[in-house]
Amino acid sequence: MKSFAGKVVAITGAGSGIGRALAVAWAARGARLALSDIDRAQLEESAAKVRELGAEAHVAAVDVAQRERVFAWADEVAAHHGGVNVIVNNAGVSLTVAISELALGDFEWLMNINFWGVVHGTQAFLPHLIRSGEGHVVNVSSIFGVMAVPTQGAYNAAKFAVKGFTEALRMELILEQRPVGVTCVYPGGIATNIARSSRHPVNPSRLFRDRELSVREFETELARNTPEVCARAILRAVQRNDARLLVGADARLIDRVVRWMPQRYQSLVMASLRHRWKL
Repeated sequence: MKSFAGKVVAITGAGSGIGRALAVAWAARGARLALSDIDRAQLEESAAKVRELGAEAHVAAVDVAQRERVFAWADEVAAHHGGVNVIVNNAGVSLTVAISELALGDFEWLMNINFWGVVHGTQAFLPHLIRSGEGHVVNVSSIFGVMAVPTQGAYNAAKFAVKGFTEALRMELILEQRPVGVTCVYPGGIATNIARSSRHPVNPSRLFRDRELSVREFETELARNTPEVCARAILRAVQRNDARLLVGADARLIDRVVRWMPQRYQSLVMASLRHRWKL
């Protein structure tokens, strides 16, 4: 997919962060946008930015955890635009808690969005992408889909699952000779509101500190890349049909460490956290 002009791009979680940046980046390239988010107000803000660039934006309030709603949205987008070329399964949430204190309700909430949302979006849009003759699936995992981290067990589980699901999908479509590319994205620290909107335990263990301190640490020390940088990288990856995309120097470094030291990296992570958390 060398040109995006006139292509129809559907994005979940488009109300803010990476999703909004993607919408703006694709609009600037002449694409037609179908944007969804659970937050209607933020979604309309993203649509306004897209329309300022002269691009078309079709919006819908969609909870990606609801399978039937996602499938209905895919059909709505295809009917409105006459087809679909790209689906970006970007919607995601965060949950920070030790596994020993992880409530199953919270675990299901996160998995329904971060993993099942990706499955729903992929399956709902795939027939439309195939019919387009030039389609692409972008599934957003995380560098936490490469490296496990204490208090992020649920998030790790979902993002590791997205990795396996997406890699299998890419191989299947190649073997079936379908006209659809697939890219799995592994962002490092991106300056979005995901940490601030994260769920946290009511009575945290010693593995979790003050919520505001944790959020401030993410925003000032770890979120080293902007959504706009991430969006530009994703567009390039789609054009090249890259199988995987690591966004940020932090993501690339972590990926190397995990590949070079698949067992020892856990000791390095624990040593760093003992120092940070004063354990």
